[in-house]
Amino acid sequence: MYVLISNVGSTSLKFKLYRMPQEEVLCEARVERIGSQDGIYRYKNDMNGQERSLPSVPLGSYVDGISMFLEDMCGAERGVLTSVNEVEAVGFKTVVSKGFNGTVLLTDEVMQGMRDYLFIAPVHNSAYISAIDQFRSILPDTPMIGVFETSFHSTVPLENRLYSLPYEWYEKYGLAKNGYHGASFAYVSQEARRDGDFPRIIGCHLGGSCSICAIKDGKSYDTSFGFSLQTGVPHANRCGDTDPYTVPFLLDQGMSLKEVMEGLEKRGGMLGISGVSNDLREIQEAAEAGNERAQLAINVFVTAIVRYIGAFYAELGGLDKLVFTGGIGENSATVRGMVCERLSHMGVELDREANMRTRGSGYISSPDSPVKVQVIAANEELGIARETYRHLKETGK
Repeated sequence: MYVLISNVGSTSLKFKLYRMPQEEVLCEARVERIGSQDGIYRYKNDMNGQERSLPSVPLGSYVDGISMFLEDMCGAERGVLTSVNEVEAVGFKTVVSKGFNGTVLLTDEVMQGMRDYLFIAPVHNSAYISAIDQFRSILPDTPMIGVFETSFHSTVPLENRLYSLPYEWYEKYGLAKNGYHGASFAYVSQEARRDGDFPRIIGCHLGGSCSICAIKDGKSYDTSFGFSLQTGVPHANRCGDTDPYTVPFLLDQGMSLKEVMEGLEKRGGMLGISGVSNDLREIQEAAEAGNERAQLAINVFVTAIVRYIGAFYAELGGLDKLVFTGGIGENSATVRGMVCERLSHMGVELDREANMRTRGSGYISSPDSPVKVQVIAANEELGIARETYRHLKETGK
């Protein structure tokens, strides 16, 4: 069975075509900086090793990235299929839908639930709706399966999920932490416990979206994300934690609600503080060149990560392993090093040479470190492929 996985991020797209249940990757692609004239596109045929790399290409929308991938996947030069109709299911890392959770067939009702919750995840849900609608038009008879990000966090105890708001708001509206990055943390939870007994894990998914997760005995125990994706540590464009009274304050200063929300969602985070970019690579280059605001953005980012790790350390009653994943977590030795150096009192001992050379996966703690520190390459797609295949076998659709 050919199962195509589409993983849509706030500024990125990742694709992998699997032959299931063998879990064999036939081809894959990564699209970055969507919405810019300087996008990045990389494609690989895993069967013969042929690749295509476009380091600077206009990517106005998610549709552009999808079209480029499908053209390569079924192309004569680098393709692995003769027709897109050979794909038997498309699985998506979906975010949140009103009234739906877990792994579900993306029916009109589920899609409407995603639209109903656009205000919670405006960037992500709108991107997924666009991508799913595009695939539904191309493959109208092919099952579209959604693996919702909130599912992994269903085990978080209510005392860790509930806000100190009128309780009837929770009863009536479900106003509590939802948690996101579930596919990533589910994979991290599995991989981090393959080589030992690590009952207390803190995972740091750092990329365009960022969140920290406390994992206890393989299950989510707490997370930095809240009801929406606007919370937690700073993100590429989104503000993360902020005082709710900043909104009425800014409205009183004469700003419109649209202007305020745009500042929180699109002009905040690393971009807002640095004034340089929403891409950590460019921010770090600016900081190294002496840009003080760029350095400040990195410092604020690291401080927020350390703050959440400290809180979750207390909740878990200690820490056995710290994990970094996501684009920044896997590739930024600078951020990892800054975080770990501030956690020495918790038993984190960094191997600086291992940290500098590690890209993707590997241990970066010293051999005698009481707390092990591991970099795990994100592979949300495999988890989604497994869930998609399981759903199809159990339901037949």
